[in-house]
Amino acid sequence: MATVVLVHGVFNHVQGATPEEAALRKAEGCRPKLTKGLVKAGLALEAPEMVMAYYADLLRPELPTQAHAAEDDPRFEDLTLEQRAEAAVWLASAGAPLPQDPQNIGTAPLRQMLGWLVKQRSGRLAQTVQEKTVRLLERIVVVLLREVEAYTAWPDRRRLTRERVAKTIRAEQPTVVVAHSLGSLVVYEMLHDQAFSDLEVELLLTLGSPLGLPGLARRLDPALQAGRGARPTGVRRWVNIADVGDIVATPPRLSEVFPIDEDETTDTGLGFHALGGYLASGLTAAALAPYLD
Repeated sequence: MATVVLVHGVFNHVQGATPEEAALRKAEGCRPKLTKGLVKAGLALEAPEMVMAYYADLLRPELPTQAHAAEDDPRFEDLTLEQRAEAAVWLASAGAPLPQDPQNIGTAPLRQMLGWLVKQRSGRLAQTVQEKTVRLLERIVVVLLREVEAYTAWPDRRRLTRERVAKTIRAEQPTVVVAHSLGSLVVYEMLHDQAFSDLEVELLLTLGSPLGLPGLARRLDPALQAGRGARPTGVRRWVNIADVGDIVATPPRLSEVFPIDEDETTDTGLGFHALGGYLASGLTAAALAPYLD
């Protein structure tokens, strides 16, 4: 049976655990989710073993100061003015109305922008469900901005993260790498890094990828050329799947910027950005099916 390496996104730090323990814990439950996706797709295939490439611990020391470090309750107010401006541009690109004063976008009513997006994308939800969804998405926005900054702003952390992910891929020799959320940025850069030029995968499957987010392109290594990204040489096929309600996957069609072979959208319900929802999608199962023994 083939092994699939998963590379996680945000919200995956496991306190008090070794990286090996955290990787095992984060991989738990992923295989049953993919099994659901295989059933949805009508595929009589067994889900493969799934190994998590865990790196969340490497980003923790470089997160904002203790005043902003309440991991259990991150809020927009914790972001710097520059981060708030980046978040406002991001949410506007996802479809939310621009603030009335674009010259001072850093003070935009970000929670209101999120509320508008949730209302438009999820239909007539009960008010309490809408409020909970807005709160969840607020947490996702704040943590993603923090962890992207932690990864991109400190060269040593960037290098260590790439090395950790590459070590897992070398050890497992997978045919498929599934990269979710921030993990897609890490994998994209790692596979471009000459230090890991020996790594090859038959399929790179990106789920809920933020590679197209406004503001992220200027941080990419390698940088975009004439507004276009390049396919890592070790990747034979690249498939991207974005949930229609996933504000992290904005814009959802990464193929407009990156050389992606297949660019799909799905609807995982109210999960929006969760890895489990993506793994349980029939589209994910269909993308993986040709590579499963």
